[in-house]
Amino acid sequence: MDILLIGGLWLDGSVWDGVASSLESLGHRPVPLTLPGQGDGAASATLDDQVAAVLAAVDAASGGPMVVGHSAACTLAWLAADRRPERVAKVALIGGVPTPDGQPYADFFEVRDGAMAFPGWEPFQGPDAADLDEEARRAVAASAVPVPEAVARGVVRLTDERRFDVPVVLVCPEFTPAQAREWIEAGDVPELAAAGQVDFADIGSGHWPMITRPAELARILDAAARAV
Repeated sequence: MDILLIGGLWLDGSVWDGVASSLESLGHRPVPLTLPGQGDGAASATLDDQVAAVLAAVDAASGGPMVVGHSAACTLAWLAADRRPERVAKVALIGGVPTPDGQPYADFFEVRDGAMAFPGWEPFQGPDAADLDEEARRAVAASAVPVPEAVARGVVRLTDERRFDVPVVLVCPEFTPAQAREWIEAGDVPELAAAGQVDFADIGSGHWPMITRPAELARILDAAARAV
């Protein structure tokens, strides 16, 4: 199966190198995406530009792809299901949930000079970054790409209720499946509460399992793809 891999904020497609290698050995065609404004030099990119890049990858895929989003990019994966419900075979969400319609995509940190830079590790102390050693932290910080303001503050627009028919697997790194179920049942994740099929997969990692546990994450994605 074609598996599209979308990294979260500040990340380009290279963050998926280890996962992609393992997925290839498992018989899949991984397609790591470098998003407009996050590695291609397009500092003026917008959220619409990123959505368009994801949709182009969906349209170019062989058969119905599984679209994988990490962290904030879980919303991009869900937008792919919204725009291409007849094409996307499954959505895998890693360490995040879809932003609801009408809300800013990822307005989480200070924007300066038209971009939201990586804020350092202080906001991610605790379970998020507990399994990243100092070398990994330095590497992530050094390669982090400031996210254009028009991406971070772009407004999410969801329009096609057929997205709720696309199966979802929520991969739970720094939180547990039980916690995720509680959030959904409490109404804190309205998009997943309305989804017809949501499965859960636990991975005992921090927020960036593609860096710290790439082979294990690939096995989880392989199992999700084969369950379509």
